[in-house]
Order: sequence, then structure tokens, then C-alpha cells
Amino acid sequence: MATKHYLTALVKNCSGVLTRISGLFARRGYNIDSLVVCTTEDITLSRMTIVVNGDDKIINQIKKQLEKQVEVISVEELEEDMSVIRELLLVRIEATSNRRAEAINICNIFKASIVDVTPDSLMLQLTGKPQKIDAFINVVESAFNVTKLARSGASALKRGMAK
Repeated sequence: MATKHYLTALVKNCSGVLTRISGLFARRGYNIDSLVVCTTEDITLSRMTIVVNGDDKIINQIKKQLEKQVEVISVEELEEDMSVIRELLLVRIEATSNRRAEAINICNIFKASIVDVTPDSLMLQLTGKPQKIDAFINVVESAFNVTKLARSGASALKRGMAK
């Protein structure tokens, strides 16, 4: 059965590595649900958090293919219960002054922030687990007209002092 998997790859921070890694997925017909890349505490390395759907056989194949790449230092699958996984959401909604209280209540429930206000709109920000982001979007979309939405992919690290 295909399930969501969180892979983290430590790679050399060099030109073209993102293209080569994403090309690897494309050539094999694997879809990337989300991909986040950032420099690590060591400026010569970047961490890629890749979210993919697949069964164990596909995920093992992806990991093996990633490990063969020259720029890849290490690849690890993160277990959700042993990792911290977060996404960022920015969403702009139509909200005139008479609807602001409702939006503020929703933000309070989800611990979201209002980061921009205009006379007819609010921009809301939320960070959290992907499931929390999904729930927030569902509630906001059912109550307001969403005019713009931007969602980052998952950033993830293993809990504790694990490398």
C-alpha cells in the first residue's frame, strides 16, 4: 500500500544538485509531494526533505538511487513519531471588519497569526504538522473566501541528538 514517506538527504551544497536529484525522480516516474532544501549548520552541506508516496519497495529503490548520487552524503527515512515535521502556511482571505472576529477566533483555536491586514482582507500564518495545516485550510475555506494560498513543503529532523 502506498503511504507518505519522509526522506532526508544530506547533500553537498553545490550548483546543480537539486536538478540532478529531482531529475532522478522524474526519470523513474516518481512524484515528489514536497521538497524543501536549505543550507545546514555547515555551509558546504544542504539538507533536502523529500516527501513521497509509495510502498516499501518503491521507497527502498528511491533511497538506493539517491545514495548512488555523487553529491549525496547520506539518506535517511524519518519515522513520523521519532521526528519533528513542520510546514508553513500563508493564506489570504476576504475579511471585512464585520468578519474579523470570526477569523481571529479560528486563528486562536489553531494558534495561527495574522501577519497582514487590509480593509478587506487578512493574511494568516500557521506552522505545524501537515495534518494541522490541512485541518486549518478546511476550516478557513469553509468560512471565508480564500484569495491566495502558499504552503511550504515539510521540513523535518529526527528528534533528540541523532545525526
